[in-house]
Amino acid sequence: MQRSKLLAVAAVGFAILASVRPGIAADQPAFGPRLEGFDYAFPVQDFAFESQRQTLHMAYLDVAPKGPANGRTVVLLHGKNFCAGTWDETIRHLIQAGYRVVAPDQIGFCKSSKPPAYQFSFRQLAQNTRDLLVHLGIDRAVMLGHSTGGMLAIRYALMFPDATEQLVLVDPIGLEDWSAKGVPPIGIDQWYARDLKTTADTIRAYEQATYYAGTWQPRFEPWVQMLAGLYRGPGRDAVAWDSALLYDMIMTQPVVYEFAHLRVPTVLMIGDKDITAIGKDLAPPEVRAALGHYPALGQAAAEAIPGAKLVEFATLGHAPQIQDPAAFHAALQDALTGTLPARSVR
Repeated sequence: MQRSKLLAVAAVGFAILASVRPGIAADQPAFGPRLEGFDYAFPVQDFAFESQRQTLHMAYLDVAPKGPANGRTVVLLHGKNFCAGTWDETIRHLIQAGYRVVAPDQIGFCKSSKPPAYQFSFRQLAQNTRDLLVHLGIDRAVMLGHSTGGMLAIRYALMFPDATEQLVLVDPIGLEDWSAKGVPPIGIDQWYARDLKTTADTIRAYEQATYYAGTWQPRFEPWVQMLAGLYRGPGRDAVAWDSALLYDMIMTQPVVYEFAHLRVPTVLMIGDKDITAIGKDLAPPEVRAALGHYPALGQAAAEAIPGAKLVEFATLGHAPQIQDPAAFHAALQDALTGTLPARSVR
């Protein structure tokens, strides 16, 4: 479905919306707790599995190559405020280049289950992802993780090195331990209270500052409405609660101390204008000023990961694959074909 049509989709119907969330205008889309009503550009499939004494449903995209198949699979792991659907342009690029692409929505996110009681961990999400790939008959794949998906991709590669052909990390969070650097402890109830205040305006302001280096284009707006629609819909509380659990996972399970243990070919792709540091708004000013310096963090990570290569996008922020798809995909193609120098700035 074209992006212009995505904004026109009304989830759960505005009659339901009016009864559940009075005062919301009819031109603001609202979606169900599993993002019902928001269509991705590719068919969504469902993987049902047992985990922690409950049946869960992981939504995923499995897209075949358009041209001659090269026999390789790329698994796209989304970030905290992203979904499988936000990989739209990257999927199109990869399938044209002959790759099979699998893009799951992790449990707790987007079109997948929102369990009210689940021990979220990167180890668990990595195991869920591995189970999906085994289900699909995929023994080995390139793991491409963005943002929180970068933390997950690292955990996956540490757990399943023989199943990881290559690791590509796009502005991964977890390059520094925010708690150790002075971000104060934040309880799950506090994360939940903060998340309940989420609106399209707060999402847009954060994304403009962090994801797009202060710039804005109309084509970014569908992804704002995708997230905001979850908080306008009848599943708002469930979405906010799982989001709180996931923030706690991110803050309490840093991967930065394990970089030296990675044993798979790794490429870091960093937007130098990225300033992401979760919870830094709660930190003292002197701590806040020291967090989220991605040029330095990317260089330190590249030095810590054995044999890692580093690509920097000098003018881009936290989401280079969306902000400048052409530049990102050119670099990604070089990364996948092994033609990158040890370090390059684009």
